[in-house]
Amino acid sequence: MSKILIRGAKVLGGEPQDVLIDGQTIAEVGSGLSAEGAEVVEAEGKVLLPGLVDLHTHLREPGREDSETVLTGTRAAASGGYTSVFAMANTFPVADTAGVVEQVWRLGQEHGYCDVQPIGAVTVGLEGRKLAELGAMHESAAGVTVFSDDGKCVHDAVIMRRALEYVKAFGGVVAQHAQEPRLTEGAEMNEGVVSAELGLGGWPAVAEESIIARDVLLADHVGSRVHICHLSTAGSVEIVRWAKSRGIAVTAEVTPHHLLLTDELVRTYNPVYKVNPPLRTERDVMALREALADGTIDIVATDHAPHPHEDKDCEWAAAAMGMVGLETALSVVQETMVDTGLLDWAGVADRMSFKPAQIGQATGHGRPVSAGEPANLTLVDTAYRGLVEPAGFASRSRNTPYEGRELPGRVTHTWLRGKATLVDGKLT
Repeated sequence: MSKILIRGAKVLGGEPQDVLIDGQTIAEVGSGLSAEGAEVVEAEGKVLLPGLVDLHTHLREPGREDSETVLTGTRAAASGGYTSVFAMANTFPVADTAGVVEQVWRLGQEHGYCDVQPIGAVTVGLEGRKLAELGAMHESAAGVTVFSDDGKCVHDAVIMRRALEYVKAFGGVVAQHAQEPRLTEGAEMNEGVVSAELGLGGWPAVAEESIIARDVLLADHVGSRVHICHLSTAGSVEIVRWAKSRGIAVTAEVTPHHLLLTDELVRTYNPVYKVNPPLRTERDVMALREALADGTIDIVATDHAPHPHEDKDCEWAAAAMGMVGLETALSVVQETMVDTGLLDWAGVADRMSFKPAQIGQATGHGRPVSAGEPANLTLVDTAYRGLVEPAGFASRSRNTPYEGRELPGRVTHTWLRGKATLVDGKLT
């Protein structure tokens, strides 16, 4: 088994230390370490984090391989410092059976750039009418623990209650895409001053907030766990904060783009800024940052949503919703949370590795950087600044809102159980 000595890295942003990897495991952490025959990685000035975990990724396979595959998506994940991703169920066919989730899981194992944990659909075909095979997907080889109709809301309260009751039996969690469908018919962007001036259909904050309020009450009633996908408004923050104060088992995520971008960008009519939920106001952005800092929002999740060129290079109304995010997530978090003083690197490790692994029960991920733990690690050059160039992305799609924008930080190395998947910024 190979040995790797990471020399002089700031572990979780702390004092410089050496980390010795032996095979699949961290063998030792300390100062002045040496190991005969070890490959040495000079990491002075760089930050060493546990491998990142994304609880919300769209890998598109099966069915939309023109936009992404498990291979290209996991290569993008490794490039962004991720060692584990949870793949959403809105594929073709939908991941609503044991057979489909096992297919996705096995593809992840075969390609080996990061672990892939499929998310099972809550309802058959994402249609919101009948529960999918939740138990069968959990008992399959994929061992599904997270269920979501993401892309669509489980809008029927009875169906949502039944799903919460079902997953409680095996400790699972329902991840809700909070969007009241009747309140968002014809909506194309955040409802507010900008939508009024542009004449675009408005997407009101209450469409998100009303579903979150309902679902935290349902989770409390049932005694089950609910996770809120891509929370995007200041009002949603207050509801989750209230629910947590009551001891309700709710967790929530925020995307990097909702931490940085606002609906003012829609004035360009560039469909790259069209996303679900929509970009909100500066007030919302600030509230989301504060909530992530104080723990009201538990994690950062990318909602990596690749689309082929033709689905984005068109008029606004016809464009698909979504942005790629795996390869830029850590940089955006550095700019919005670390460089602003809202989080330190230990906080980033908590929000992007420890807690998402805990919510999704990702075994072996989100573990401390200490002896005896799996060697799932990422090394970050935090002093780097550079322009985002989507032509160099590992993802099959290029629909990033950051093209040409300068962002800080660069992942230089990623290790999955001691095996390098990224070395000096290049995939192995």
